[in-house]
Amino acid sequence: MATLKKKSIGVTAAATGTTAAGAPQAPGRAMKFCTDLEKLVLLDNFEKRGWTRGSHSWTANPRGNRAAAAMAAAADSSDEGEEMNTTGWNFYWCGVHTIHVMFSAETGFRLKEDQLVNHYPNHQELTRKDLMVKNIRRYRRELERESHPWAEKSADGSFTHLDFIPTTYILPGDYNLFVEQFKRMPNTTWIVKPTSKACGVGIFLVNRLSQLKKSTKPGAPGAAAVVGKDAFVISRYLDRPLLIGGKKFDLRLYVLVTSYKPLRAYFYRLGFCRFCSVKYSSNVSEVDNLFVHLTNVSIQKQGAEYNDVHGGKWSLDNLRLYLIGAYGQEKWDKLMSDIHWQIIHSLKAVQVAVSNDRHCFEVYGYDIIITDDLKPWLIEVNASPSLSHTTVADRIMKTRLIDDTLGIVAPNGIISDVRGPRPPVPDNLGLYDLLYDEEAVVAGERSKTKDLRPKQPVWK
Repeated sequence: MATLKKKSIGVTAAATGTTAAGAPQAPGRAMKFCTDLEKLVLLDNFEKRGWTRGSHSWTANPRGNRAAAAMAAAADSSDEGEEMNTTGWNFYWCGVHTIHVMFSAETGFRLKEDQLVNHYPNHQELTRKDLMVKNIRRYRRELERESHPWAEKSADGSFTHLDFIPTTYILPGDYNLFVEQFKRMPNTTWIVKPTSKACGVGIFLVNRLSQLKKSTKPGAPGAAAVVGKDAFVISRYLDRPLLIGGKKFDLRLYVLVTSYKPLRAYFYRLGFCRFCSVKYSSNVSEVDNLFVHLTNVSIQKQGAEYNDVHGGKWSLDNLRLYLIGAYGQEKWDKLMSDIHWQIIHSLKAVQVAVSNDRHCFEVYGYDIIITDDLKPWLIEVNASPSLSHTTVADRIMKTRLIDDTLGIVAPNGIISDVRGPRPPVPDNLGLYDLLYDEEAVVAGERSKTKDLRPKQPVWK
């Protein structure tokens, strides 16, 4: 068997290429946008570019009818009635509800060549908790069947290089398997999450089977998450998180994917940490205290200890300075290299499942927890990372994020023919770095690639 090197995955050291191939939008024609999200960080960037709103606003409609209203507003009374109005909008930053309607078989809509949307049709293969776990499991099994060195296992049976999600079971289907594991690890705490909820809704911790059974009864705490048609996941709780100031935190990192086939992904340099407002304790008496265990801002804002000045957040750069001071540059470099590795393999795990529509791109919000041995763990991936801001620094960072995203997917306000590839344009990357370019790897253009684990990281 060949010796494994995690750095064998090629990523681009300096993005190269020309503007996207194909017929661009007609010169002089104003870009028209639509959005379901009336967020300042979006609207300011659209206005900055001189883009105008297409169709009319539908955000006043009730939430339950938002997707249908959006499609009605964007639809054209064309002869065949089956295409999106190409004169109505070119760029659509929509919510996940709208994208599901847009690409559903029932609507019959077809996007035209000068239109882009910010989600892939079945993005949930990565962003729904149970589907992400299923896809990563399948990916590892396939590599193992191929005797691929990435699927190498350690003596205890765990994956040496692909062990980056906590032990997880999907209930109710995996219930018996979970019970067996629970009995083997009787003193372990587990965290229960609904598969299709966000912002910490319906999450609770258990350390006894009776708690899980009780919570799945109608009317019990957490029951809304686990009763009904929705599945939920139960994962081994990472009870030894890295603490700063005695408090637990996680990372929110941003990844832009402009193509799945071939895979092309960008990593954004300006992530941040989200801190709990109460000092961490692994004591079983604190298992129900969400202010100790959950970093979600929507949860922490409800606590008496929440600080609305800094919002319980640190920039990624502050974390870098702290960890380098505490552990050294080499440890920081390895941590970020491990995170890059996990992101790439999570994307490769869903590559065969996600529909690669060239009208689409997506900005994912990756949530990572670091344990006290400086090992990163992928917790979940968000399809619509929050664009709300709780502080001035938050607003500045997210405004820059959207600005740099638009610079890549619609450089200079031009949407090229989506049938052609969209290679990276060096001058338009902003604070994005090209993390992985499968096309360059497959083509063997090693002069354009670098190791996944760089000696001189781009964030320095």
